[in-house]
Amino acid sequence: MLAAPAKRIDSFVLLTPLLALVAKMIAAASLVVTASVVAERSGPFVAAMIATLPISAGPALVFLALDHDDAFIAGAALGAMATNAVNGVFCLVYAALAQRLDTVRALGLALIAWFAMALPVTGQVFSLAQLLLGSLVLFAALIPFSLRYMKVPMPALAARARFAIPIRALSVAALIGVLTLLSSAIGPAYSGMLVVFPIVLSSLIVILQPRVGGRASAAVMASTLPGLLGFAAALAVVHLASAPLGRFQALALGLLTSFAWNGGLLLLRLVTRRARR
Repeated sequence: MLAAPAKRIDSFVLLTPLLALVAKMIAAASLVVTASVVAERSGPFVAAMIATLPISAGPALVFLALDHDDAFIAGAALGAMATNAVNGVFCLVYAALAQRLDTVRALGLALIAWFAMALPVTGQVFSLAQLLLGSLVLFAALIPFSLRYMKVPMPALAARARFAIPIRALSVAALIGVLTLLSSAIGPAYSGMLVVFPIVLSSLIVILQPRVGGRASAAVMASTLPGLLGFAAALAVVHLASAPLGRFQALALGLLTSFAWNGGLLLLRLVTRRARR
């Protein structure tokens, strides 16, 4: 008589992790799709500031924090910092290629460049000071080159392809699923690499370039570099605060850091424009 209830309990125990994983994937995908829809209706700089908020990396880190301890999240933040700077190179490579190539070739070559640079540094042991200095030097070198691509107005949007939003949702959901399933096996450094994989940036490229053209899409990507530098600072905060405050408090501080940085950049841009009038 007890066999049937016992089987139901065993089935529930087996299904609970799967249901939790599905819930994580749906929640993260919904958040990213909502943010990217807002971004593509804004100008290049505003779109870039939205795209560089941790709308993909944030949920990914939160879900990692649910499964791992403070030390793991501190290590994942360092791993993410080591590859976040590569996203800046990815954006600049794409911006240059999009001036003359179609979406598939420009994005494909930019992703090849990302993997070529991210894989060698992932798993390497870097101190926080080395990563901060490296990020500052790299972005200081990249931002002047990006200025030539930024000053392009966003044209009227063409109709969005029917598959656009589902692709964005599925790509982010797949990232969360892979990260959750593999994080214990691959460790914090490689988990950090997956956290900052340019899912949101690639999704915006796939949607924007066919609708607004390569030059306008390139302007969005070139405008992300200052925001990516702020995200590096947010990851540094997460790393430093995880041990003394706990991983969830550290993630909250990192999120506030990212919003404050991008908000400050938007305010500075507004003040500068008013001063020029």
